[in-house]
Order: sequence, then C-alpha cells, then structure tokens
Amino acid sequence: MWASSAARTLAAFLKAGRPPLKRGSAQKIQTASRSPLLLSVAKSTKARASPKPGTGVWSSGVAIGTAGARRYSLYRPPGLQPKEQLPMIVMLHGCGQDARAFAASTRMNQIAARERFVVLYPEQDRLANRHGCWNWFATQSGRAYDEAALVMAAVEQVCVLHSVDRNRVAVAGLSAGASMAALMATRYPERFKAVVMHSGIPPGTANSALTAMRAMQGRRETEPLQAAPAKGTAALPPLLVIHGTIDTVVDVRNGRAAAQVWAEAGGARASAERSVQRGRRFAMKITDFRRNGRTVATLADIERLGHAWSGGAAKEPFSNAQGPDASRMVWAFASKQFRR
Repeated sequence: MWASSAARTLAAFLKAGRPPLKRGSAQKIQTASRSPLLLSVAKSTKARASPKPGTGVWSSGVAIGTAGARRYSLYRPPGLQPKEQLPMIVMLHGCGQDARAFAASTRMNQIAARERFVVLYPEQDRLANRHGCWNWFATQSGRAYDEAALVMAAVEQVCVLHSVDRNRVAVAGLSAGASMAALMATRYPERFKAVVMHSGIPPGTANSALTAMRAMQGRRETEPLQAAPAKGTAALPPLLVIHGTIDTVVDVRNGRAAAQVWAEAGGARASAERSVQRGRRFAMKITDFRRNGRTVATLADIERLGHAWSGGAAKEPFSNAQGPDASRMVWAFASKQFRR
C-alpha cells in the first residue's frame, strides 16, 4: 500500500514539475538509489511495454536523488536466463530528443539483441532544459554535476534491479549527451570501462551557457584533464570520439580537442592516421592514441557527416544513414574494453 501511494505521489511530483531539490553529493544520490525504500518505488512505477515476440523487453523507471528525479527507459534482450549478468551501454540522447527517439535513431537495441547486452537510456526533463539538452556545461553553478549524479543514480539502480554486470558498463552519447558522457567518465572513472563521444564537446571547455555557445563554434580552449588520478581512484576509461567533418552545430575541432586532452591525461601519443571506408558509406580518418600498447583514445573523423548519428535510421531526426554505423562502433569499442 505504501509503495502504491508513493508511486502516485512521485507521478504527481513529475507531472507538476516541481523544481529540483537542493544539490547534494553524488555519494548521497548513489546511496539513496540503492535504498530498499526507493527501489520498491522504482519497481512499482516501472511500466513494461508489450514487445513483439523475440524482440526483447522495454521497461521504464525513475531515478531519484537529492537533486531531483529523472525518467529512464531500459532495453533487455530476449531469452534472459536466471542469474545471467549482461554488460550494459548507457546511451545519452542529444538536444531535441528523448529516450525512445534516440533508441529509434541509433538502432542500438537491434545490436543489443544480437550481441546480448542491456541498454539504458536516461532522459532529460524538459523542466530542467526546455530543449531536452543535458546541462553538461553548467559546472560553474554545479548543475552539471547534479545531473551527472542523477544519471549515475539510474545506472546504480538498474544494476541492482536487473541482470547487469556492474564491471562491464560503458557510456556513450550524442552532442549534449556526448559531453555529459565524458563528464560522467571524469566524475566516476571507476564505474565505466569505456566512453564514446559522438559530436560532443569535452569537459573543461565551457562552464556556462554563454561559454558553451562559443565552444560549439570551436572558439574555446579545452583545459587539461587531471593527468594522474588521485590516490585510490581509477584512471580515465578509454575514449572513442566520433565527429563529422562538416558539423555546423558542434565544430569538428571539439572532437579533436577531446581526443587530445584525453591522450595527454593518459600520457599517450598519436599513431599514424589511417583511412577506412566500408562500401559506399562515408570514409573515416582514424587516429589512435596509445601508451605502452594500450589505446587511451581513438579519434574517428567522418568525412561529409554533419551533426547526426552516423549510420543511424534513415528517416529519424539527427541521423544520417550514409555514415559508418556508429552503434556498431560503440559496441565494438566497448566490448574490447570489457574483454580486458
């Protein structure tokens, strides 16, 4: 009875659009997300879809923390066995998108069904940003860190409630989602084995809405990341950067800056650039940054690609079917790190 009442209260809270609660620490949010009380609410509020046979299972939930709440969608492949633990890719949408639109554009669920992994789609609230953008840039006010903590709360909640191997989790995103993905990796490096930025801006390039606009135009310098992790913390996870060479929304210089700053933090050097083209898809120029035989960062500049998910569904917004399949690239990169 309490869970049902709490679920109704939570639904009313989200519908009414109350302002976020006061900012708290990421640790408190993660702890709250694992509490039996909140987990029972999350279970009671999950709305399961009725997928076609063999297509897997969609469910939805809410992550709650001291900074507010965010909805998320979750995809699990068909035929899950009892106690089977699968890896997970966290997918962060761009501006003007939501969880389902991003899933449709990237077609990541089809790959997840075949390769057997879970996909988590956290969703930005339009009350937090009217365009649906993650506020990755608002580091000066602390809002960016609040949202990163809420996404982390969703990750922790799904790991507890579902068959997810918490040692095999990667995060990827498009545009504002890419910038949030990189911020997540710098805030919680021990929780992610890989991070993928598609058409995004690296951390340390903007700290407000005004500086974010300049960063999008390629007119901001990126501050160095922490070169050596603090005592007791993990090194940054390997980074894959995917960026279109004719992106007029987020200048391609941001992608190169992201790979460079990641490489410098990891003490890596660039290898020789190589060209790759599959069939009639757009060609790519790939540069690996390595240290002692280990890939710290990889930069994939895709020729003739604008601000769109490369190789995505043809009729979806923010998607270009002519580019190399970025979703396959995400999984290939992440699974390689999982095997390590």
